[in-house]
Amino acid sequence: MPATPRPLDLVPHRRYNPLLRQWILVSPQRTQRPWQGETTKQIAVPGLAYDPTCYLCPGNPRSGGIHNPPYASVFAFDNDFPALLPDEQPAPAPSPEDSPLLVAEPERGRCRVLCFHPNHSLTLSRMAVPDIATVVDAWAAETSALSQLPWINHVQIFENRGAMMGASNPHPHCQIWATEHIPDEPLRELAAQQAYQEEHGTCLLCDYLATELAHPEARIVVENDLFVALVPYWAVWPFETLVLPRRHLGSFTDLTPPERTALAAILKAVTTRYDNLFQVSFPYTMGFHQRPTHGQAHDAMHFHAHFYPPLLRSAEIRKFMVGFELLGQPQRDLTAETAASRLRELPETHYLD
Repeated sequence: MPATPRPLDLVPHRRYNPLLRQWILVSPQRTQRPWQGETTKQIAVPGLAYDPTCYLCPGNPRSGGIHNPPYASVFAFDNDFPALLPDEQPAPAPSPEDSPLLVAEPERGRCRVLCFHPNHSLTLSRMAVPDIATVVDAWAAETSALSQLPWINHVQIFENRGAMMGASNPHPHCQIWATEHIPDEPLRELAAQQAYQEEHGTCLLCDYLATELAHPEARIVVENDLFVALVPYWAVWPFETLVLPRRHLGSFTDLTPPERTALAAILKAVTTRYDNLFQVSFPYTMGFHQRPTHGQAHDAMHFHAHFYPPLLRSAEIRKFMVGFELLGQPQRDLTAETAASRLRELPETHYLD
């Protein structure tokens, strides 16, 4: 007799990511009890509101002797060690081998740093919603200003939170890289969304959100009237989340004032649940994907944010993208449904409050 089909949370299977048009291997049988093992609760140490050695705190010197102003809200400046330069760069010299496989070209850009708050000890999870809304306003203003540069075609806003994710400074801040070309990841997503619209006549992420809202008990973590945060069906990282506006829009500059406040509330709700999961300041990389800035409409593009946190079973046990992930395809043990359930059940009040 044929074997009785088992739910997806019990057997190895593949899930398709329509945004990147790639498959994800899911192996739930490897973690029958995903909450086994030690869940370490770190002792919270009162943070410093001001650190005299921090180069992002108000009034402190940065590299080259530049002093930050005594800012009382958000503060943005050009990165002192930018990955990209705005000046026209000379074209790379042709390779001596003159091979079509050895290709390089100049790339211009602007790299900005945005401090969320003057208080050195805060994170998004510990900030008030109105203060986060001020950050959202600043993201929209930076997107608008950088978009005015005729040679800038994409604005990428991202935050690396925690030393585990490579953050060199705990002061609440993010980076904004404006580039001459559209980077690979948002370009792949844009192509997938355009192809979906051409085939179906609708928006990929609008349709996906409608699918998730039809079964909110499956993968939705938190929602409000204007935004939804969920663990995507094709999630790779253990507690990955996708933040989506209910309304179809393409950029920070399209957000209405109520949507900016609603986005701030969702960001606080998600990051608070992250911190509550293992009762630590949760590390992650978070970033927004929005339409390119080169003037084309790109109506298929649906504005959204990705949270990629590495922690798996405790504050010390993290997910590594090695082995099969590097050589084959992404793989995860914890199903999206289990991760969403765990996050959804956490209290909305921060564990330190």
